Amino acid sequence: MKTSSSRHNSENVVDLFTGKSLAELHDQRFIRLSPELDGLEMLYSNDTTDDRLFSLKVLCWGLRANGEVVGLVPWLNDIVACPDICDPLNGQWEGYYDPGIDEVFFDAPMHKVVELETAAEYYELQCDHDDDVVQELPDTLGTHAVLATEQSNKLNLVEVVSWRLLNNGQLYGMLTDAQKVVSTPVLPGDDCLYPAQASEQFRYFFQHQIANKIKAEDPEALAAISLLVDGY
Repeated sequence: MKTSSSRHNSENVVDLFTGKSLAELHDQRFIRLSPELDGLEMLYSNDTTDDRLFSLKVLCWGLRANGEVVGLVPWLNDIVACPDICDPLNGQWEGYYDPGIDEVFFDAPMHKVVELETAAEYYELQCDHDDDVVQELPDTLGTHAVLATEQSNKLNLVEVVSWRLLNNGQLYGMLTDAQKVVSTPVLPGDDCLYPAQASEQFRYFFQHQIANKIKAEDPEALAAISLLVDGY
């Protein structure tokens, strides 16, 4: 009876930021990740162009507690499930894309579903705390984090080493604290890593194509990031 009452109460409590009940959020938390290694992409559109789609490489696939499997991408200031992207200005999810066979699809590939379900069952963990680390994947996309600096006109680009999944379902891009590096190369799980989203200096994630343009001081890239940072 106690468990039933607790579940009933959580269904009546709504998170102010998402508008979802705590029970729904609990069921949607991620419990297992699988890296995307075959180049599958996410397709999205935005209101700046009516007849054009854009693509972004999928970082990994995530299994939710409710059994749903979705692709995940670094998106603006977080890592986001592809189907959840719904921002008319910055982008709206339009599906997944396999460039190898030029095919658009809308559900996670079955081989990834099977892999995640099997792994979740095999590696079922009993964690005591919300911030216990469940899994950590190396970044395979060349993702960079944009950090603010003390100089208002200067930004710092830092490579994301890994993506860490916690017991509460939160996902963090892990960056290197150069002052704490003991040995190199820095690998997932290293003590010198810290979560980007927890840093006051953190602003956005970018995949390597955009990061390289920023490093090369490409005028269009610099103008775009200036608008983003100014509006932060």
